[in-house]
Amino acid sequence: MPVNLPSIENQILPPVSGVRLGWAEANIKKPNRKDLLVIEVAEGSRVSGVFTQNRFCAAPVHICKRHLAESKQINALLINTGNANAGTGERGMRDALTSCEHLAKLLKVPVNSILPFSTGVILEHLPMDKLLAGIAPAVSKLAEDAWKPAAWSIMTTDVAPKAYATSCQLAGLPIQVTGISKGAGMIHPNMATMLGFVATDAAISQSLLDKMTKHIADLSFNCISVDGDTSTNDSFIIIASGKAGNPEITSPEDPGYADIFNALLESAQYLAKAIVRDGEGATKFITVNVAGAKSVDEAKTVGFAIAKSPLVKTAMFASDPNLGRVLAAIGYASRECTSLQDLDVDQIELYFADVLVAEKGGRAESYTESAGQDIMQQAEIDITVQLNRGSEKSTIWSCDFSYDYVRINAEYRT
Repeated sequence: MPVNLPSIENQILPPVSGVRLGWAEANIKKPNRKDLLVIEVAEGSRVSGVFTQNRFCAAPVHICKRHLAESKQINALLINTGNANAGTGERGMRDALTSCEHLAKLLKVPVNSILPFSTGVILEHLPMDKLLAGIAPAVSKLAEDAWKPAAWSIMTTDVAPKAYATSCQLAGLPIQVTGISKGAGMIHPNMATMLGFVATDAAISQSLLDKMTKHIADLSFNCISVDGDTSTNDSFIIIASGKAGNPEITSPEDPGYADIFNALLESAQYLAKAIVRDGEGATKFITVNVAGAKSVDEAKTVGFAIAKSPLVKTAMFASDPNLGRVLAAIGYASRECTSLQDLDVDQIELYFADVLVAEKGGRAESYTESAGQDIMQQAEIDITVQLNRGSEKSTIWSCDFSYDYVRINAEYRT
């Protein structure tokens, strides 16, 4: 079961004016489950996205990038699960475009105003008859208050749906932020198979929203790792409908910028951490804090070396305070960040929760095995690394590797 992830049935997910959602059971991979979602975006909305950097990126990623560059107005998003439409060559591109054409015709909008998204099995062609047949039923259900069924409709190996809502004020006006995400395996930047969709009714200029989306992704979905594998389909989208009526925010210096940025970041970080909490087979939620680095890149590199280490992750599952595995991961981080090649290991301090476990190049004299074991029994574990070589820091979220991770992935296609 997910690690301390609240059920969305207990969450209030208010609608975002200008955004409607509709779902269908298209039977793309399995029968009788929600697996197709349409998100309709009101005219005048701004839409921005960041995508996987995997060179084998899926056909819908290519189409999304093209349509975002071509069209001044995005009218709808089309998401299917059960099939990633990745590694499908020219036919995959045609299938993605055909799905856009089908939805565009129903909504009476230009084809390049549709953004397609797919998630699921790689190297298999979309069952186009099923997908296309599901679009009209999804459109018929379009409603502003459909965020909960929308969260269910984008899941693949997820155990639980993931959603979050928050609010703020701009110019004295209430601003709503609501979002959903999916992901449980093949999770690692850039991006860390995940999809994330966050909407707000705030008015934000396109150029600023583009910058905010990238920055928010770097502080949320690009700070998580379940298994160290970067997907072919990762996508994170922010929609700003502008329906709240606030003066359009065009610069970080504008009044209220910090409020809407923090609300969007809060949502993205919750959704990103929810993916880790629901990591395939996860039993532990691990927070890796790295401080005292010369650069954010140094801090992230050390954090990810720990977070994606199979030996660290299996020790976490076993509740075994095997400190040497963490130190080894810190030590080989210099392979991915050249500035760490002069790292002085004698200056490093390592903490599990608030317990100092290593310093001066070895085990801390005050550390006891019983203290380490007590910490490792917890469902949520904080690891803190103080490099003592600068003032930059970063936080990475990860989970353990259990027997179930192997089982889930061994059985994925069957």
